[in-house]
Amino acid sequence: MSTDADKRREEDMAVPVDISLSLGEDGDVWIARDEDTGVTSQGPTRQAALENLDEAVAGYHGAGESPTDEELRELGIDPENNESGSIDKSDIFE
Repeated sequence: MSTDADKRREEDMAVPVDISLSLGEDGDVWIARDEDTGVTSQGPTRQAALENLDEAVAGYHGAGESPTDEELRELGIDPENNESGSIDKSDIFE
């Protein structure tokens, strides 16, 4: 049985603690990085970059839901032929 304290502890794990925040080279975007996980995000304002980082780190820790078949199709992915594989076997990560 989980308690409110357990839920707060789980939520706190997804919130970045050691963060770097910098202005991008072009000066039009802010870049936020969680130094503990290496997760990086960006946004047009500092606040947006930090909010996006919170969401990205939560996803890194497993929060969120798997995309629906319809969402995959909208991205040009055929759910029937979608296979996960090793990064070592991927042409993208050569």
